[in-house]
Amino acid sequence: MPISFPQALRQRWLRTCAAVVVGTAAISAFATEAPMTHWLPTWTASEQPIWEAGELPLPTGVPARLDRQTLRQLARVSVGGTRARLVLSNRYGREPVTIGAARLALSAGRDGIDASTDRAATFGGSPSITIPAGAAVTSDAIELAVPPLSEIAISLHLPKPFRPGGFHWDGRQTAWLSPGDATRNATLSHATSFSGRLLVAAIEVEAGNNAGAVVAIGDSITEGNGSTVDANRRWPDGLAERLAPRGIAVLNAGISGGQLLRAGMGESALARYERDVLAQRGIRAVIVAIGINDIGWPGSTFAPHTPLPQAAAMIHGYRELIRRAHQRGIRAIGATITPFAGALAGTPIRGYDAPPQKEALRQAVNAWIRDSGEFDAVADFDAAIRDPARPQAMLPRYDSGDHLHPGDVGYRRMAEVAAAAVAEVGMAD
Repeated sequence: MPISFPQALRQRWLRTCAAVVVGTAAISAFATEAPMTHWLPTWTASEQPIWEAGELPLPTGVPARLDRQTLRQLARVSVGGTRARLVLSNRYGREPVTIGAARLALSAGRDGIDASTDRAATFGGSPSITIPAGAAVTSDAIELAVPPLSEIAISLHLPKPFRPGGFHWDGRQTAWLSPGDATRNATLSHATSFSGRLLVAAIEVEAGNNAGAVVAIGDSITEGNGSTVDANRRWPDGLAERLAPRGIAVLNAGISGGQLLRAGMGESALARYERDVLAQRGIRAVIVAIGINDIGWPGSTFAPHTPLPQAAAMIHGYRELIRRAHQRGIRAIGATITPFAGALAGTPIRGYDAPPQKEALRQAVNAWIRDSGEFDAVADFDAAIRDPARPQAMLPRYDSGDHLHPGDVGYRRMAEVAAAAVAEVGMAD
């Protein structure tokens, strides 16, 4: 027998149902339209162990000891975001490091900051933290809107004496030291400078859910050696200028002296690939731009007793990087090895481009990168900057002057080539 309701009760019940339906629809629409965000690295610096005096024919360029000072470093990000996080690393440290205060702000040039944007970083709610040797930490979210391609100043107070065990050698960016806790200061008084990077491993931003990243893993040519210091003219910088407006971060995982197969001025690409590439959030593609030091170092001042590798060994190494990227759904772009005839002539480094077998090896490896079809796309840096009249050498207008590293113009050309390769794998127009 059907149940009958009084008319007034029935109308009230229908109004309640309608309100529930409208409310549910509104909540659903809000959930659909509300912008989704996630934490995405927008800048990174690959860490490497500090070498002992005499271990390599190059100075480290960083202080051997920091004593109750403020360290201010600059980093130009790629994509922007609504909030930021700071990643600090003591991975190669031999002792704990205490951070008394950490602050982020937009840079005002040199050692200056825009004081209106100055924000404190905290770690589990605390303004200070001690990072054990071998560890890394990520800050709490920092309420700082980060514009795309902006330059961020990171100020760290080190209240206790500290001997760095790890660093980033060739940052192409001036870092500043000032006595005491000057983290809030708009400019630093009595500041001294150096050229490497310490402790700062990454900056993350809260970016739109569709934002992703490309990592460039390489050596000093990816690092930007030969480009103008403090000018952000490395080829990954030029790539970021093209991709960041489209929500694609560009992360520079270059280490000067880096090699594919062996440790050099840092771990091999095979050894650091997981940490510096695959473990990063939001990675959609990797550009593999490494191998020149595998060829140039053996028999040179850097590694006088190291034999030249076989092409098959280098190809096996590239295949391993491709395989590991594809396992994670990451596209792999191969970059050809640039010409280096006459490299480092007139410097204390001897034998980088000799004997002739090195050029034959470079050509064999480049032929495989171009023609094997195993990479998802190819950035043919060799073809872009070589001298057509002398293909084993760089075109003079692209050369920084040492015949190994491009200058600003050469890196700009390489950025164009890299952007085309990224577009080929479907990440940019």
